[in-house]
Amino acid sequence: MSKIVLTTLNARYIHASMGLRYLYANMGDLQNSTKLLEFNINTRVMDITESLLQSKPDIIGIGVYIWNATETLQLVKLLKTISPETLIVLGGPEVSYEYEDQELVSWVDYVITGQADTAFKELCIDLIQQKKPFNKIIHPLPIELSEIELPYAYYNDEDIANRVIYVEASRGCPFKCEFCLSSLDKTVYPFDLDIFLAEMESLYQRGVRHFKFVDRTFNLKVATSIRIMEFFLNKMELDNSNAQNSANLFLHFELIPDHLPEKLKATIARFPEGSLQFEIGIQSLNPQVQTIISRKQNTQKVTDNLNWIRKHSHAHIHADLIIGLPGESIESFAEGLNQLYTMNPHEIQVGILKRLKGTPIIRHSIDYDMRYNPLPPFNIVSNKLINFENMQRMSRFARYWDLIINSGRFTFTKETLLAGDAFNNFINLSDWIFNTTGQTHKISLERLYSLLFTGMTEALQISELQVTDVLLSDYANSGIKGHPKFLNQSPKSSETKLIKSSQRQIRHSGL
Repeated sequence: MSKIVLTTLNARYIHASMGLRYLYANMGDLQNSTKLLEFNINTRVMDITESLLQSKPDIIGIGVYIWNATETLQLVKLLKTISPETLIVLGGPEVSYEYEDQELVSWVDYVITGQADTAFKELCIDLIQQKKPFNKIIHPLPIELSEIELPYAYYNDEDIANRVIYVEASRGCPFKCEFCLSSLDKTVYPFDLDIFLAEMESLYQRGVRHFKFVDRTFNLKVATSIRIMEFFLNKMELDNSNAQNSANLFLHFELIPDHLPEKLKATIARFPEGSLQFEIGIQSLNPQVQTIISRKQNTQKVTDNLNWIRKHSHAHIHADLIIGLPGESIESFAEGLNQLYTMNPHEIQVGILKRLKGTPIIRHSIDYDMRYNPLPPFNIVSNKLINFENMQRMSRFARYWDLIINSGRFTFTKETLLAGDAFNNFINLSDWIFNTTGQTHKISLERLYSLLFTGMTEALQISELQVTDVLLSDYANSGIKGHPKFLNQSPKSSETKLIKSSQRQIRHSGL
């Protein structure tokens, strides 16, 4: 019987591909002759090739995404060089749009665009029966979600023990934000809720405690949101009553930021600390930019809702902003970042705009002089309001922000660092770090402490005693052994005061 391999290159080992498992779940009679193999982008392409060809497959299906497009091109070139008779089928968002001129597409036999849940199986049946499709590019007809077999049984024990388990209660998005592929959807399509919750019950009984929902608008239909949340609340209450450990249950949802009715608030408030995380896409707080990119967002409601979540629930807030949107200057972004910072989310993710294939944001390319990296991840490199030099500054800003502010290692330091004017303080520090080191990566934690000490005292003119106090408070939880080396950087004039301050901190922290 024909041998089929389904594969993809994940960004990291802890990611388990839900898309592959959908394909595998829907292989029908071909499932027994289908193997699922996952890799990550850090694995040598030669080693991946060897593993894929070991069983001498007739067909290899590969999921292609923005994070693995470059490595997948290397992979298919090698596969076709070694085993040209093996049929290669691509799918995934990176090859579903603008595929005509992609070198990757030129190397393979077939491409399935859009949702391939059942289309891959149908193509395999045709190929096995020597009924080769006339067209290389296959556009599947829309399919009802009720016709799709769910993938959750195919998360194996290793996945459950070591990897993030992705789930979805719905597909699609009703909004038209032009930077997002979901803007191409017409509406939201929910899975049957009873069937979905039965699958969640099975995963829970198998030991899954970390559920990452990939729904683009989890709180669009509040009744459904509440029922799903109640399901997990009941699990926690039952386990607590049985003296079982459910404290490690963790749920991740993506919320619409300006839609939080009172009934949903009441449910959110019942979750204990450490069990709930909300990813909230703000992207821009500039109303003119929101209009340009067709994003509907009520800023006052966003502010009220984030403040409510922060003050009246234990949910962890991960909020997103994007640098490089059309019509957004650095000054406008700075104002938005400072405004969002006052809402006090636990984490602000600063991202650089990427032009995903098929997204409508391409319509602004001429009017706003939007220029993108021609290679993955297709990030913006300049536009009408931000030239290349300043876009590079902002890229470094985003990298250092992630390294320092979002790392969780500088809880005390970041409050002092960002006080007063979060953006200007951090851009000055960012410029200073890069001018000093010329690096954005491979900066050791111990060196980062030293850079923060000097940068905050010299570039930001914050007092040495204040910087020392907050850095030592964070250093106590850093895991670095030995005397803090950044203390050796203080000038002689302040040495006595700093030594006394540090000695008190070290004794207090047990270092």
